[in-house]
Amino acid sequence: MKYIVPVLGAFCFVASIAFAEAPTADQVLAPAKAKAAAEHKAIFLHFGASWCGWCKRLDAFLDRPDIKPVFEKYFIPVKLVVQENAKNKALENPGADALLKELGGPAGLPYSAFLDAKGALIVNSKRNGENIGYPGQPEEIDWFIQMMKKAAPNMSLDDLKTIETALRSFKRP
Repeated sequence: MKYIVPVLGAFCFVASIAFAEAPTADQVLAPAKAKAAAEHKAIFLHFGASWCGWCKRLDAFLDRPDIKPVFEKYFIPVKLVVQENAKNKALENPGADALLKELGGPAGLPYSAFLDAKGALIVNSKRNGENIGYPGQPEEIDWFIQMMKKAAPNMSLDDLKTIETALRSFKRP
């Protein structure tokens, strides 16, 4: 009997986590805006989903030890989850779909936008009306570099080159 209470408590805790809703888009963006304002940076907002292989590739790229410190020197990265399948609907950030549309999407995932510290759009990942998604092709990489230059005009040429070189070394499956 003395083991039932702790086991029941643990079960309730796990169940509460399993049924917890993801934070809203506003709850995710608010601290990013504050940090961007305090650090004089732009926000790099990318939208993705658990089923999206290119989204996972973008996440992995942004977490690379050679990319993360360079990228975070100029940008506050933020990810919002959208367009999940029925099984993973709880992963979605409420309000993210509306924000995606407001910023020019949906146009496939991943979709990204650079925002100023107030949340206003600087530039999005649409090039000639089409979303570049993960920048893996030469013209997509060129657009992504232009996006970064527009969002962080003070970005050093060396830092731009670090990101560009890493993107250009990518081999499509």
